[in-house]
Formats: sequence, structure tokens, C-alpha cells
Amino acid sequence: MSSASEAAAPAGTVTAAAAARKPRRRIDWAKWILAVYFVIFLGFLYLPMILMGVLSFQGLYGGLTWPFRGPAGFHWWKSLFDSSIAGSHADEIAAAGRNSLWISLAAGAIVALIAFSLSVAFRRGFRGASLAFYVILLALMTPGFLLALGTQLFWAWMDVPTSIWKTALGANVIWGIPFGFLVMLAVWNRYDDSIEEAARDLGAGKARTFREVTLPLVWTGIFGSFLFGFTLTWNDYDRSILFQITSTDTLPLTIGGLTFTGAIRPDLYALGTATTLVSIFVVLTFLVVAALIVKLRGGGSAAPVHRVEEEFGEEVGGQMRVETARSTDK
Repeated sequence: MSSASEAAAPAGTVTAAAAARKPRRRIDWAKWILAVYFVIFLGFLYLPMILMGVLSFQGLYGGLTWPFRGPAGFHWWKSLFDSSIAGSHADEIAAAGRNSLWISLAAGAIVALIAFSLSVAFRRGFRGASLAFYVILLALMTPGFLLALGTQLFWAWMDVPTSIWKTALGANVIWGIPFGFLVMLAVWNRYDDSIEEAARDLGAGKARTFREVTLPLVWTGIFGSFLFGFTLTWNDYDRSILFQITSTDTLPLTIGGLTFTGAIRPDLYALGTATTLVSIFVVLTFLVVAALIVKLRGGGSAAPVHRVEEEFGEEVGGQMRVETARSTDK
């Protein structure tokens, strides 16, 4: 017993010594610095919008800066919808909101369609693809106002009057195509072509393969392209200012006009918060609809799954074992 205890003691001592010599986990300072920088960046990006939303709930004598002047209420929010309130621009804001919504939806749909078509062409390859790639990205590298000016001069040379559905829509679509195109290229880079080959080997034609295999796998890229086209047009100012008149102004142009022609009031804070909420609502709505479509599509077309053992005649739920026993008895 004494010899066993003596042998065990050195082993425990060695284990304690090894634990003492175990190096401590080093602190990754670079990771913490980047995390702090990221938090500061988010604060710099979103705190102004949050403060703007808070100041929009001030009372009648609310100001543009702190301190918050109460009592808190919805006076400035009501002025966005009720034109009978003194100083309200409800009619102008409502018209501009409708214009912005419809042109943004149209631009998003066109950008998604063109970006998807261009990406499919580049996926298959064609002569002059390198030159076409840089031509597509040229709109991304061109300053927005210069793009608007060049487009406006082109339409003037064509003797086409400026319009929200002709000149303004075209300029915003050109601006959004490079963003959607890059999104689709990223999707195709991680796409497995063997999936389509397997579908064709199973007898599916090109149209059915595209409809039931390709589109369900790349719909996220198409949706991302749509969101780029929608949000860029919804927030655009410098590319649309040369193409519209007062009756067809979008929300950014209306906000700019209100700041230039009159005193700035907290109702602009309410309008800015409302436009941000509309953007978030549209994005969430399309995400929910897309998720429901994917769920219903998967649930409606799901086929029963057969176990591999069943193909080899092995035991499935005890049936094969029973049949084997019966054959043995015979």
C-alpha cells in the first residue's frame, strides 16, 4: 500500500506541475480593437437616425437640436398627413411618396431582370466579356451628378422631355445595374453546375431545369438585386434632380426643396424616420413573402424519402426479418 501511494504521489505532483506550466490564453487585442471599431462605426451610422426619430416626437415648440422640448406627442407626425395643420406640406409629401414608391418598385424589378440576364450571359461566356464587364461597372465609378447630367443632355439631344418614367427611371436603372450585377456574380461563383446536369440526366428539359432547379437556388441573388435597385432609387437625389418637375418630385427632392425654401422644423425629422421605416417594411415584407414561397414550394413538391437499406433488401421495420424466418421454416 505504501509503495502504491508513493507511486501515486509523484504522478499527482507531475500533473499539478504540468497544469502550472500550461500557458495562459493570450488576449487577442486585434480582435477587440476591431470589435470596438465596429461598434463605433455602427453608432456613427445609426445614432443620428435614432436621435432624429426621438426629436420627431417633440411638442409644438420643439427644436432641431437637444434638449428635447416636450410634452412628447405626435404633432409633427400628424402634420405629414393632415394638410389643415399650419405649415403642413402633407399634399406635397403624399404625392412625392407615391412617386418614390412606384418608381422604386419599377427600378428594382428592371434592375433585377437585367442584372440576372447579364450574369447568365457572363456565366456562359461570350467574346468580348472582359470589355463588357468594365462597361457595366462604368456607371458604378461615375459620379452620380455627372451621370445625370450626361443622361439629361442625351435626352435633350433626342428632344425627349424630362419625365419620371422615362429619363429619371432610366438614370436610376443604369445606376443600380452594376450593384445587382455584382450580387449575381457572387451567387454564380458558389453555384454548382452539376445540379443542372443531374436534372437533365433525369429527363428534365432546359425550361423545367431553369424553373425548378436554377431559379430556386439563385432567387436570393435576384432578390438582392431588386433591393439594390429599390433602395438606391428610393434614396436618390443627385441622379433625379435634373429630370423631374414639381408634380413628379420624389421624396428626396421634396425634402431638399423644403430645406431650401423654408424653415427647417421637426416635421422633417418625422418624414425622415417615416421613409426609413418604409424601407425596412418593404424589405421585411419581401423577405416574408419569399420565405413563404420557398416553404410552400418545398412542402408541395416534397417526395417520400426511401431508406437506402430498402433498396438492398435489408431489414426495414422488421419485415425482412419475418420473411427470412418464414423461408427458413419452410
